[in-house]
Amino acid sequence: MTRHRSAALVGNPNAGKSALFNALTGARQKIANYPGVTVERKSGRLVLPGGQPIELTDLPGSYGLHATSPDEEVTAKVILGKHEGEASPDVLVVVLDASNLEQHLVFAQEVIALGKPTVVALNMIDLAERDGLVLDPKALEQALRVPVIPTVAVRRRGLAELAAAIEAAPERVPEPQHAHITLTERRVTAHAIADATIVSETAKHRLHAKLDQVLLNPWLGPIILFALLFVVFQAVFAWADPFVGALEEAAGALGEAVQGALPESLLRDFLVNGVINGVGSVVVFLPQIVILFFFILVMEASGYMARAAFIMDRLMARVGLSGRSFIPLLSSFACAIPGIMATRSITDPKDRLTTILIAPLMTCSARLPVYAVIIAAFIPNRPVGPEGLGFIGLQGLVLFVLYVAGIIGAMAVALVLRSSVTKGAASGFIMEMPKYQLPRIKDLAIGLFQRAWIFLRRAGTIIFTITVVLWVLLTFPRAGEGQSQVEASIAGQIAKGVEVVVKPIGFNHEMALALIPAMAAREVAVSALATTYAVDAGDEDQQAMALGDRLKTRWTLPMALAFLAWFVFAPQCLSTIAVARRETNGWKWPTFMLAYLFAMAYVAAGATYWIAVWAGL
Repeated sequence: MTRHRSAALVGNPNAGKSALFNALTGARQKIANYPGVTVERKSGRLVLPGGQPIELTDLPGSYGLHATSPDEEVTAKVILGKHEGEASPDVLVVVLDASNLEQHLVFAQEVIALGKPTVVALNMIDLAERDGLVLDPKALEQALRVPVIPTVAVRRRGLAELAAAIEAAPERVPEPQHAHITLTERRVTAHAIADATIVSETAKHRLHAKLDQVLLNPWLGPIILFALLFVVFQAVFAWADPFVGALEEAAGALGEAVQGALPESLLRDFLVNGVINGVGSVVVFLPQIVILFFFILVMEASGYMARAAFIMDRLMARVGLSGRSFIPLLSSFACAIPGIMATRSITDPKDRLTTILIAPLMTCSARLPVYAVIIAAFIPNRPVGPEGLGFIGLQGLVLFVLYVAGIIGAMAVALVLRSSVTKGAASGFIMEMPKYQLPRIKDLAIGLFQRAWIFLRRAGTIIFTITVVLWVLLTFPRAGEGQSQVEASIAGQIAKGVEVVVKPIGFNHEMALALIPAMAAREVAVSALATTYAVDAGDEDQQAMALGDRLKTRWTLPMALAFLAWFVFAPQCLSTIAVARRETNGWKWPTFMLAYLFAMAYVAAGATYWIAVWAGL
């Protein structure tokens, strides 16, 4: 039985292979799995100009023949003829994204060097032209020494020419390259070939290239990234301050109105001390949450976030992680739960486990209310630095330091883990840079609304429920004459046991009490403190005091700094621990996570407290 000739589409992810495959084969397709793996095999029949049918396979996207994922392993084995039950293709069709030519040429060189009949489809040429990039396919063909056909798959342009080139490919076989060419050498060659292929480019395209030269520079890039983060945290305090003040006044006015409208009773105490003081003390930080996510959404929409990942990849490689870990860790700045779930994209099991274990050290948005209330109460709102640099606020600087401390802690833990319990080499990481673009106002507005709604819904459900339970535990049993209500309550008795453990690191009774409900949700620490001090207030004037003012009268600066240090490293909420258990298939690693995070938090808080006391703060 005569075997039909075969061809395979190969190339980087997002090169437009699937669109080209669909355009070439139409409805003549079948989908199955490669033997022994769950990677999808998509094949179809292409009729060549001479009337001969050929089997066309759409191979999974790959960045190189040295596989780092199951998809890439299948592609490499099929191309090299090493996949069981799968013959090596007679013709290889390398699909290149014309608007991202340099990146795609790196893998193309590796395929062409095999010496197999090869055709290059210069795909999405219309998008390159739309972006102001005019290319010379003949110059590219001369450089690669294989046929190059410009195509626009979605418009069916160049399909006949490509089919003819596939038919004639066996007559024009490139010489195999026996000398070993390194990845760095292929990148240099790809850059030179791409430059020679570009006939003209618009000022906009040149500007984007110049921006990348600056923003991705090994020295300037990290400086720009951390300077941008510094500005973000300055804005979180400076821009949000008037809105936070207005919300605090509104919460205070609502509390006073309820106190004036209702007689003294458990109901009034519940509404004022439990609901308004408890939940309201968290809701007032909504403006800071919105401002933080405004900057994150702008960086994502503009294309800068991917460049930040590229910059951080160098730092992460030094601690044994690959750039694949960056996106899950970046997601953890919003919440560790989606961050841990995003580690499924990491193929190396030890790399993935390390990323799961350090994800809670990324400062999630739930920590922001805790940071904000302590910083606002104890850190002066004044500029720092030499004369003329008054735009640098001390409060924003402290917030920036707290976020950086979490990152440094995560990298230190990753280095230790990768040298011990998760020892292994860092895997490679390649990513494509999206185009720069101005964020759309509508998209930003929708994104901010969604983030604000998530925060308010959390405040109205989880935080509300925990605050009510805490109010009940703080209210009963009722205190006797001359006795503190907090000390006499159930919660007060529970806190006494915790206080024994945390007293050496500077924590008082109320701080110990706040740590317990904070395990359910970080920001509940704020509402727990507000409810505790409201329940224990001696008169209505004390009840009306803002939480920050109450803290100033009960805490010292070393205590406040120790509390901040604790929350930099302390374990995340119970939901995060539950997700970690699910993703690691057991309690071994979540238990390990809890133990090392509690140990780090305890040591950091204790060191901070005693150093601050020694310094006379």
